[in-house]
Amino acid sequence: MNNELVIIGAGPSGLSAAIEASRYGVKVLVIDENDRPGGQLFLQTHKFFGSRHHSAGVRGFQIGYNLLKEAEDQGIELLLGTTVWGIFPDLKVAFSRNTNGNDSVDAKNILIATGALEKAIFFKGWTKPGVMGAGAAQNMMHVYWVLPGEKALIVGAGNVGLIVAYQLAQAGADVIGVIEMLPRVQGYQVHAGKIRRLGIPILTSSTIQEALGDPAVEGARIVRVDEQGKPVQGSELEVACDLICLAVGLKPFDELCWSSGIDMKYMESLGGYVPIHNESMETTKPSVYVAGDVAGVEEANTAMEEGRLAGIAIAQKLEKLPDKEADQLKTEIRQRLEHLRLGTFGEERAKAKEMLVKLNSK
Repeated sequence: MNNELVIIGAGPSGLSAAIEASRYGVKVLVIDENDRPGGQLFLQTHKFFGSRHHSAGVRGFQIGYNLLKEAEDQGIELLLGTTVWGIFPDLKVAFSRNTNGNDSVDAKNILIATGALEKAIFFKGWTKPGVMGAGAAQNMMHVYWVLPGEKALIVGAGNVGLIVAYQLAQAGADVIGVIEMLPRVQGYQVHAGKIRRLGIPILTSSTIQEALGDPAVEGARIVRVDEQGKPVQGSELEVACDLICLAVGLKPFDELCWSSGIDMKYMESLGGYVPIHNESMETTKPSVYVAGDVAGVEEANTAMEEGRLAGIAIAQKLEKLPDKEADQLKTEIRQRLEHLRLGTFGEERAKAKEMLVKLNSK
């Protein structure tokens, strides 16, 4: 018997889609390679802001627990510790389980909600112990309760870098500073303000040249850069630290999209190559949907809304939800997505999303 909906990824978008589709009677199977569901929400200890609908004032990990409770209450089936390695033309989903080897399931609809991967930059000494991505630092703190370093330098002043700087400081680390290669802070000022109030400096037009120490990190050499991003000679500065935390951006985790034959398009504002999809999140491969960061790197609330949108669209397609009610619900979600995409960076992403929809209609 075919599963009515197989979701790959149990993060914010995948769980939101599962809950929404299941609400209308869709039989859902969610597969995730991790040992527990919830994804990045459990790495977010800060309070969300915005509207009440988007859990303003609620910490990210609590939102994660709320989603897990809803999924459990609705009896959604979860297959954890399982890596999906193929989606075939007949909508067969092939996977490997940590304990039982290879297997597969048939699906009527598939949602790819695999999230994003951290980008890296390369500099002398970048492979030394003590250099790690922001996600690794968050996992160590919030999942394993281990402080990844006593004295930390953050590379990247986007939202992730600013949030991790704050989290490290809360956990007891001495955050010596945040450096950003571009001439201005890339993240929200609300996050920048929090770390500045802690006395943590943010140095723009600056980058890292070398991780110092042998064999592990004992310091870093940073340098100012000019308008072309080239090092300014004589501006080098050496600082002591035992943790260099890289927060230099995310890219969609798109391997399954490529291997499934979905048409892709490079969108710099969305993090890289993203799957072309329509207004209901369905890709150019019929019955295969996407949601969340794999469809373009944005925020957690955007990921959850896209998941809900896909879940409702699939319920409508399966005739579990009347067209009139489904169309009204989808309109409300799209309006909330428009609101989330206000502002300079949001407008760029909104335009990119509109272009993807237009490309899908050709």
